[in-house]
Amino acid sequence: MKKLLTLLVTSAALLLAAGCGQQSDQATKTQQSRLTALTKANKATAKAVSSKESANRKTAAKISSLQAALNSQNQAAEDAKSDANELAGTKTTAKSTATDTSATLAAKDYSGQQEITVNGDKPGFSASELSTTAGAWERYSDLDGHNRATDANALLNQSLMPTSKREPLTWDPTGWHNRRTAHGWLYNRSHLIGFQLSGENNNPKNLITGTQSLNNPLMLAHEMDIATYLKGDAKRYVRYEVRPIFRGTELVARGVQMRAQSIGDNTISFNVYIFNIESGYTIDYATGTSTAS
Repeated sequence: MKKLLTLLVTSAALLLAAGCGQQSDQATKTQQSRLTALTKANKATAKAVSSKESANRKTAAKISSLQAALNSQNQAAEDAKSDANELAGTKTTAKSTATDTSATLAAKDYSGQQEITVNGDKPGFSASELSTTAGAWERYSDLDGHNRATDANALLNQSLMPTSKREPLTWDPTGWHNRRTAHGWLYNRSHLIGFQLSGENNNPKNLITGTQSLNNPLMLAHEMDIATYLKGDAKRYVRYEVRPIFRGTELVARGVQMRAQSIGDNTISFNVYIFNIESGYTIDYATGTSTAS
């Protein structure tokens, strides 16, 4: 009986040990299964992270490319703005220079030499102003607020020259208070661009009150040179501008600036200022009246 009891206890112990071993093996298998699943999940997560990082790198590259393009566009815009400002500054300077020239000439007083050079006798026309693309032309600026002629421009050619005789002038320009002198008349109705060059005659925008000596011989001498040059060849052109120079609101010009440049050569090339004076007479430029001196 004692032996039987011992045998039963021993058997029970073995069975219990075998059961525990089976449970331990099952737990191990379960843990291994979980570990395998977790490993797969980690790999999937790592793959997703890698894919996301790759996408981020591509996005960053695109952003960098777009930023570079934007910077380039901004720089181009700044360059264009700078160029525009520089061009505007150049135009402003050019305009200021032209204005200063008018003011400077207007301030000059006659001191014994009736014709003087301007800008070293260089006409100073720009390349675009010398273009012959549009053919011959003439342009007269409007009268100003005091009814004065202000400016006359042309690209002269034989095609503008008159083919008929000049008719008598009837327009009285500002300050027209004429009087007889020992040699004829104090004043002429002076064309800015001479009739023989343009065919323009009784045009208020092209006429000023000019003294005899201003009109002839001084202005006429330059006009004759131009006319002779143009008559030599129908293909010749001369860029020409004549401006009366007034001091303030005076009705009679203090003088006339004439500048001309032949196209393609320097046969005609000058820039002069002629004082509107007459020897032996004192002119009141504000009104046009005069006294013998």
